[in-house]
This record gives sequence, C-alpha cells and structure tokens, in this order.
Amino acid sequence: MAQRNTWQRERVRTALGDAPGFISAQSLHAVLRDEDTGIGLATVYRALASLADEGAADTLHGPDGESLYRACETSGHHHHLICRPCGATVEIAATPVEQWARSVAQQHGYTDAEHVVDIFGRCPECTARARAASGDGNRAR
Repeated sequence: MAQRNTWQRERVRTALGDAPGFISAQSLHAVLRDEDTGIGLATVYRALASLADEGAADTLHGPDGESLYRACETSGHHHHLICRPCGATVEIAATPVEQWARSVAQQHGYTDAEHVVDIFGRCPECTARARAASGDGNRAR
C-alpha cells in the first residue's frame, strides 16, 4: 500500500537528508521537536519505516542494536563504512563480499540468499582528533 505524502512525512524526509550520517528515530524526533514542528514520535517511526520500505532510506542496526536510518544515496544493494564516534557514512561496493555470500549460500544449498554487511570504525577526521587529543601523532587508540 502506497504511503500518503503528508507535510509531516516530507519534513521527516528532509530532516533525515540533513542528518550527517545514520540517526535513530529518537534523535531525529528530538531535532524535529527542537524545531517546534509538532511532529510526534509515532509519526517519525512510521515515516522512517515507509521511507526504508520504498528504498528512500537505508536502515541498519547500530552496534547497540538500535535501528538507525539515513537518506539513501545509492539505489540497489550496497554496504556502508560507518564512523562510530561521529556517524559519518560512506557507501561502498564490496564485490568480494558478494562473491563470498553467494558461494557460502550455494555450498549449503541455499537459494535467494541475502546479506547485510556494515563496517563500523573511525573516520579519518575522528582518527586525527583522537591522535591530537592523546598527543600521539602516530597511532589512533
């Protein structure tokens, strides 16, 4: 069933696009609340689920298991590098992962296999900040 396009849904879409990386529904709601939009948390959750279903938003589970969302930049299957400290995200192709997933599925007789691979780490800017904060210009902690 197609989702009705309301001003609230469009405002959630815009706020998601303005976010610097993946963001939780709670955090996105806080941004909208601070802007005095009057958009409720349930509306944010519904809009994000709808955007993810139609491919307009990426969704993943963060290291703590919370669902995170981001405006999708690439159509089709892709993976992400995600900075744990700041949330910066890079969409990546991962041909070796795709080949490995198909091979493992075939080895075990599986068909129509799907997978999700997201890599969490520290982006170059956060690595540089960590090095500067520790006084160690040679390695990140």
